[in-house]
Amino acid sequence: TRRSLRDLPADPAPIERARAVLGHLAADDLGAVDLAPANLLGVGGRLVRALAAAVTGAPPEARPVHLQLAQGWKLDQAGADLVRRALVLVADHELNASTHVARCVASTGATPYAVVLAALSALSGPRHGGASSRAEALVADLAPLSDPGPALADFLRRGERLPGFGHPLYPAGDPRASAILAALQAGLPVRQTATVLRIGKAVGRLITQPPNVDFALGCLSVALGLPRGAALSLFLVGRAVGWIAHAMEQYATGELIRPRARYVGPLPEPA
Repeated sequence: TRRSLRDLPADPAPIERARAVLGHLAADDLGAVDLAPANLLGVGGRLVRALAAAVTGAPPEARPVHLQLAQGWKLDQAGADLVRRALVLVADHELNASTHVARCVASTGATPYAVVLAALSALSGPRHGGASSRAEALVADLAPLSDPGPALADFLRRGERLPGFGHPLYPAGDPRASAILAALQAGLPVRQTATVLRIGKAVGRLITQPPNVDFALGCLSVALGLPRGAALSLFLVGRAVGWIAHAMEQYATGELIRPRARYVGPLPEPA
């Protein structure tokens, strides 16, 4: 992992860093071909620690992953606890696109590295992981404004959708967002949280859609002073734990995921 961190180009995106590091590690970790449950626990631990190292640039270590991230981002105990909460809340979310990909790849008997690399590819799309990055950018851009309302109104007048608000599964509000935002208020001084929470209140005066987990991760990143891309970094590290758990469950079934397709196009003309 140390070698792959040294070989990374300057300032790549979190997912590109993660893929590069896992690509190197997959080639070296030959024991990952053993899919016995006891071995998978060790492989999963190495993999998640490598992801944390990839997104922070700090070498991996044996401590819990939230402490590894906190050290890489130079956070105090309060910041580390907020990171831990976020990782837990994003670890699993049913069979969304990346998790479904993870299970399909695991069903072929591929290693956990192949599973997570495939899931990261799905996460890299703008309609999945890109949502966290857009929400983080929105919060970071509006944070210096004493009144974000006019800028938000201009955003809506252009017909653009505000990133980080609304979720088809949670019309009444994303409980993950509520938990992260509440923890922010409880765990950090007002001077760190007032700016980002003001943005959420300003949005609430303009639209009826409540904040989702992407907005909450963006607020967490900005309130803690993390580097751009940290919202997505938190998402991918936390979700990787869920991908590995899904992979282990899929390995245990011994089944290959192979849906059937039904032709619905035009029939050939009679001869």
